[in-house]
Amino acid sequence: MCPQRTVNGSEDCLYLGLYGRPWTAGQPLRPAVVTFYGGAFIQGSASFTLPPSAYPILNVSTETDLMFVYPNYRVNAFGFLPGKEVAADPLSDLNPGLLDQDAAIRWTKAYIKHFGGDPDKISIWGQSAGGGSVVAQVIAHAGEKETPLFDKALASSPFWPKTYASESNEAQWIYDTFVAKAGCAGAADSLACLKSADVQTLRDASLYVAGSHTYNTSSYTWGPTIDGRFLTRPLSEAASLPGGAGVNIEYGFGMYNTHEGENFIPPGLQNAEASGSPPFNSSDASFDIWLRGFLPGLRRCEIEKARKLYPAVGSTETLNSYNGSYTRAGLVYRDVVLACPAYWMAGAAPKGSYLGEYSISPAKHASDTIYWNQVNAVQKTDPLHYEGYTGAFASFFMTGDPNALKLTASSVVGVPALETGEEFNINAEGFADLELTQFKTRCDFWKKVAPRIPM
Repeated sequence: MCPQRTVNGSEDCLYLGLYGRPWTAGQPLRPAVVTFYGGAFIQGSASFTLPPSAYPILNVSTETDLMFVYPNYRVNAFGFLPGKEVAADPLSDLNPGLLDQDAAIRWTKAYIKHFGGDPDKISIWGQSAGGGSVVAQVIAHAGEKETPLFDKALASSPFWPKTYASESNEAQWIYDTFVAKAGCAGAADSLACLKSADVQTLRDASLYVAGSHTYNTSSYTWGPTIDGRFLTRPLSEAASLPGGAGVNIEYGFGMYNTHEGENFIPPGLQNAEASGSPPFNSSDASFDIWLRGFLPGLRRCEIEKARKLYPAVGSTETLNSYNGSYTRAGLVYRDVVLACPAYWMAGAAPKGSYLGEYSISPAKHASDTIYWNQVNAVQKTDPLHYEGYTGAFASFFMTGDPNALKLTASSVVGVPALETGEEFNINAEGFADLELTQFKTRCDFWKKVAPRIPM
C-alpha cells in the first residue's frame, strides 16, 4: 500500500489487482469497472482478500459479468500536496494521486482485453473519497474533449471537499505547514528538502495537517485542487457546461445517504452542554458559529439565505421533520460536500443521469455499503434491497441503465431518470421514486455561491 495516515506503507505502491468470473481467450469480453477506494484522501488501499470488495455486485445475478480493476493511488501529502513551489517545479506534479488513477484507467483501456475486459465498456466507481475520485476523473480536462477513456461513472457518497486553486492562500497554508512540520522551513529549497526527507517524517507531517481542521471548520485538508492542467475547472462550473461538454461520461449515477453529513461535523452540536475543541452545543448560536466557520467565504446575505434554506425546524425529501442544530448542520455538510456533488456529476451526463438516496436507518456515511461492498448475511436475509439496490448498480455497469437488467418484480419501482425530477429512494419498506423539491433548491443555491466556497 501507499504511505498511509498512520502506517508508513511504501512509495513503491502503484499496483493494481483484477477480479472477475473465469474467462478464456475467445469468449466474449465483459464490461470493466475501475474501482477507487475511499479514506478521505488520507488513507486507503486497493489490497484485497478473496472475495474482494464489490463481489456482491458481481454475485447479484448470473447476468452480471464484470471485470473489476482495483488500482492503488497515492494519498495525503504524497498524492495531494499543493502550493506554488510544487506548481513551479518541472519535475513535480500537482494532484499526483489523481494522475495515478488516470494512469490506471489508461492501463485498463489499453490492456484489459487480455484479461477478458472490454476496453470500449469501462465504468469508474468509488465511495467516499473514492467517489470524489470519480468526480475528479469525470471533470478532468473539463471542456477539452479527448478520446474517451470510460463512458459510465457511479459516485457513491462522493467526498468532494472544498476545491481551492493549488496556489491559493488556503492551499499554500497546507504546503507551508507541511514544510514546517517536516523540518524544512529553513531550507533554501523547501521542495528539495521534502524530497530528501524519510517517509516517516513526511507521514507524521501529513498526519498533523490532516488533523488540523477536523471538527473545526469541518473541512479536511488533503484532497484535489484546481491545478490548471488536469483539473481545469471546479465541479460546479464543469457540470454546468451545455451538452455534457464539461464531463467525460455518457452515463452518470450519483448516490448519497440521508444522515451522512453527521459523520463530519462537531459532535457537540447535538448536546445542550458545549463540548469539543473548539466547543459547540445544540443552540442556534452555536450552529451559526459553525456555519460561518465552515463557509467563511460566503457573504452575510448568503449565510442568511443558507440559514433559511436549512431552518432550525425543517424537512427534506425523506425526513418529514427534523429539529436540532446537529441534523441541520449535517444536512448542510451533506449537501455541500457529498450530495450536491453527486447530483451535479450525474446530472451532467448527456445520455443517462440517475440519482439515489439511501435512507435506511442510520443512513450515515457508508451505511449502504453492507449491500454491495463485502459478502455478509444481509444479502440473503434482505433479498429485496440486495437485488433492487445492488442489482441497479450491476445493471448500470453492464448497460448504462440501472433498470435494463432489473431483478425485482415489475410492481417494484425502478430507478427514475434524473430528467424526470425524481430520485431513487432506498428506504426501510423498499423503494420509492421521490420528487426532488427542497434538495434541488438547496443544490441550486450552492451552485450559485460555489465560487466562494469553493466547490
